[in-house]
Amino acid sequence: MNILYQIAHYDEELGYRSFLLKMELSKDIPQEKVPFTKEKSILNDIAQETKELPGYGSLTEEELMEKVESILLERIKNGEKRAYFQLGLFYHEQNFFEKARIYFERSKDFDFQSMYMLSCMLYDGQGGKQDEKLAVEYLKKIANSESKQAKHLKYPALFNIGRAYFQGFGVKQSDEEALRYWLLAADDGNPSASIAAQTTLGMFYSRQNDSLDLKKAFFWHSEATGNGSLESQGALGVMYEYGIGVKQDADNAYVCLKEASDRGNVYAMGNLVANYYRRKLYTKAADLAARVAQFSDVERLAEETGCLPSYIAKGISMGCFYYARCLQEGHGVRRNEAEAKRYYSKSYQFDPDVCARLQNITQHGVI
Repeated sequence: MNILYQIAHYDEELGYRSFLLKMELSKDIPQEKVPFTKEKSILNDIAQETKELPGYGSLTEEELMEKVESILLERIKNGEKRAYFQLGLFYHEQNFFEKARIYFERSKDFDFQSMYMLSCMLYDGQGGKQDEKLAVEYLKKIANSESKQAKHLKYPALFNIGRAYFQGFGVKQSDEEALRYWLLAADDGNPSASIAAQTTLGMFYSRQNDSLDLKKAFFWHSEATGNGSLESQGALGVMYEYGIGVKQDADNAYVCLKEASDRGNVYAMGNLVANYYRRKLYTKAADLAARVAQFSDVERLAEETGCLPSYIAKGISMGCFYYARCLQEGHGVRRNEAEAKRYYSKSYQFDPDVCARLQNITQHGVI
């Protein structure tokens, strides 16, 4: 899930130093979400069929949802076991978490999907009391099950168990166990396995401790990118840009950063702004930086993109800083000292460390 390093080089002979900004594998790793595409399609079909019934075409959205709820409750009454999970999922999609948890709880013993959703809600304390230990027990039941009904949930369950060991919630904290479960979840880069695990391994192997192995980090980010990971695509861009775990390659760096930016990776956008600025493409730098500088809702962006909140904040900080620099110097935009100060301040607000590092290298003429 992630961007590894921002490096600003700094010639020691000229009195400079090198800055290495490492992407930490933060403890707030989000759980892996299962799309439940088939069940959501069924819910959509119920809603569409209801709208097409005589006299129901003018229903408001709220009235339509009430009808869907009634249909699912009737199906449960008639003994349709699948309807328990469908109703729980319906409530969860509507943010009625307490109701969702009730129906997942009622069906967990005969529906692995309900057990999975219940484990996620228990772990995060969503819709009721938090119980990480019980959540991990349910996840391990899914991961160890031989049932065909649990097959599509095994990889996400393994990832979430690894997450629990890494965070130390519900189990004793253990990086070794976290790594073991993430490797199982990643399954050698299998496209059908946990892409979140593949990205997380890329971050895990980039930490400045005994697990540091940049070649492995590059391998896992490459696998995850090939399987569609937005976060890892941005990570590859930075790795190619600075030759981290791979030979430096400006062309591949630009392709990865540009594609990840176009897909919504905010940290990739920040690094692409830096790329444009270093190449003196000031109009492009100013235009993209101005766009990034308007972002503010980190949690919403994280929900939409699946990227880590902490690195979305870093991306915004970078965008604000470079936009301020453009405004201060009149690069690609009309000079405006007052606005420059405002965006320097915003850069600091989103990530003081990024702002301070960029300010330091600015003072030494690198930016």
